[in-house]
Amino acid sequence: MNLEQLKNAWVEAGSKVSDLNAQLNAALVDDEKTEEDVVSLQAQVKAARAKRDGLKEQVANMEAEQVLNVKKEPLDKKEENLKNKFIKDFKAMVNGDPAIMATLTSDTDESGNAIGLTIPVDVQTTIHTLVRRFDSLQEYVNVEKVTTTSGSRVYEKWSDIKPLTALDTEDGEIPANDDPALHLIKYLIKRYAGISTVTNSLLKDTAENILAWLSKWIAKKVVVTRNTKILAAIDGIKAAQKKDVKDVDGIKDIVNVQLDPAIEATSMFITNQDGFNVLDKVKRADGSYLLQKDVTSATGYTFLGKPIKKIASRFLPNKGEKSTPKYPLYIGDLKEAVTLYDRENMSLLTTNIGGGAFETDTTKVRVIDRFDVQLVDDEAVVLATFTTIANETPAKV
Repeated sequence: MNLEQLKNAWVEAGSKVSDLNAQLNAALVDDEKTEEDVVSLQAQVKAARAKRDGLKEQVANMEAEQVLNVKKEPLDKKEENLKNKFIKDFKAMVNGDPAIMATLTSDTDESGNAIGLTIPVDVQTTIHTLVRRFDSLQEYVNVEKVTTTSGSRVYEKWSDIKPLTALDTEDGEIPANDDPALHLIKYLIKRYAGISTVTNSLLKDTAENILAWLSKWIAKKVVVTRNTKILAAIDGIKAAQKKDVKDVDGIKDIVNVQLDPAIEATSMFITNQDGFNVLDKVKRADGSYLLQKDVTSATGYTFLGKPIKKIASRFLPNKGEKSTPKYPLYIGDLKEAVTLYDRENMSLLTTNIGGGAFETDTTKVRVIDRFDVQLVDDEAVVLATFTTIANETPAKV
């Protein structure tokens, strides 16, 4: 099965999950449905979700393999030496070489935390390329590279910007501009870590295969971690920026009225698989679908003429009760709303004692990512929720 076939199967699986959810919701309020009916539907939903998520994982893996198999420019001698040294040190670290371990654990960052084996720049470049293949939200927010573990920035919201003063006469005195309403945002780089088990067979493999395994594993961890923190930051917006919508007009009210016109052109939609499936079935008054495939869109789809990004439901869960879920719909310009402060200092450490490694006679590898995410303009995005979206009503003649 090729990539396009896998993607189509994934979309179909997502539609089946949504349809089964609708059947389950109807059964829960239908007095004629028995307990066995409900239990059967619940089992079908669970199985359909597992299939959907499995297909999504396969799509991401196949896309990642395409990245890893792309022919790259040959490394120069210095880069080749760095790669070989990294693999050599990684193997020695996994094997618990005392000399290597002593060197690694004595190397610390500004906070005094052990850095471990720092991942080379060219390997991090591959990881960042893979990150974009794994449903990453990072490419839609503002990313600022920082070299310190803490700091602050001053921001001015679009809504706070004042116009220039009109002059009544040619020789009129020019007044001073109003002081802008600035607010201070502080960041504090945090460490986020994930652990995987390394087998002895991996260490016997080629350097390329070891790098491919490390790159793909780390990229997945980075995406899930950073997506979680980005979404958590957006969820911190004030109550006035949270709306429940029931129809297309409600969504248009947010885009046309609530969002500042200055960011309307750069705004987009983000939802999960369940929400995407509902929106995919909303029709215009003429019977055509509102959600469209668009190769010119960065996300591949547009809704109401704007890009729409679909995130796996397990990473962007529904809100509300399980029986009556509310699907999330983020609307706005995430680059204005959120900033990710990236320390760009990924590292690896291993243990054959902690994390259950001693009991199972295995070696655990821990990757550490260093970053922080802050909501800098809570008026640049609206968090909408919906259960259903009504079709547009044909105009009366």
